[in-house]
Amino acid sequence: MTDRAGKAYEYFQPDRLGKLRNLNLLARRAVEGFLTGLHKSPHKGFSVEFAEHREYTPGDDLRHLDWVAWGRTDRHFTKLYEQETNLRAYILLDVSGSMGYRHDGEVTKFVYGCFLTACLSYLMCRQQDSVGVVAFDESTRFHLTPASTPAHLDRVFTHLEDLTPGGQTNIAETFHHLADRIAKRGLVIVISDLYAEPAEVLRAFQHFAFRKHQLMVFHLLDPAELELPYRNVHSFVDMETGERMQVDPRTIRDAYMREVKQFIDTYRRQCADRNIEYVPVRTDQPYERMLLNYLARRKQVMRS
Repeated sequence: MTDRAGKAYEYFQPDRLGKLRNLNLLARRAVEGFLTGLHKSPHKGFSVEFAEHREYTPGDDLRHLDWVAWGRTDRHFTKLYEQETNLRAYILLDVSGSMGYRHDGEVTKFVYGCFLTACLSYLMCRQQDSVGVVAFDESTRFHLTPASTPAHLDRVFTHLEDLTPGGQTNIAETFHHLADRIAKRGLVIVISDLYAEPAEVLRAFQHFAFRKHQLMVFHLLDPAELELPYRNVHSFVDMETGERMQVDPRTIRDAYMREVKQFIDTYRRQCADRNIEYVPVRTDQPYERMLLNYLARRKQVMRS
């Protein structure tokens, strides 16, 4: 696909994004920002929605005096309003070796994650939110600080196209490092297969929560990882370490399915306990359809 200048982007597909044009990725809680936009800010200003009173001090704008309060109390109070502001978001994209897996689907988890990153970046920039992107495996592959300009979006797309999956996963350490570096609270979006010790990853999630970030997790898995569809003895290769293991799937399928269910349920349950949005994603579901369904549900929840 191409932008208005005719430049082709591998992971940007406007025809598929058209289905999402009426949905906005709104933050559930107050976030810090620097532009007037769609999201409530914890800072007080003189716009949008009444928040509280404070006693008048010389120099305050007389237009914001509450004359009704003055009539009742014979004291001057200034109205304070809750300002609406844009969202500052970070997308954390796992590009470790395991993300390069696919069984017989159209795309690997890595490619699916790149499409999802490009799509979310576009949606947020279109609604004047600032978005940054971090690609990581055992270390940070690239780190783009949040912005919302067309030039920034071009950089996001270009950096995604230069990526290839590889390296081992070091999710927890990477996230602890980023939680210390990201100063202003906002939305942190994780796109990963989460192949690491869940307890360590969840502690890293909690670090973001401690820093007052809202966290959203897209947990990407190939259908074969969920169903183990192999019938005959198969040689499995760890895509991050190269270790090989020959297994008869018929003898381990039931135990494997129990382990996978426990793995997913742990993340689902623990994320719910921590007020983290957890979104399980199968890579055989078109990303725009998955997002359409998810954002529609999210919009309904926010209205309720």
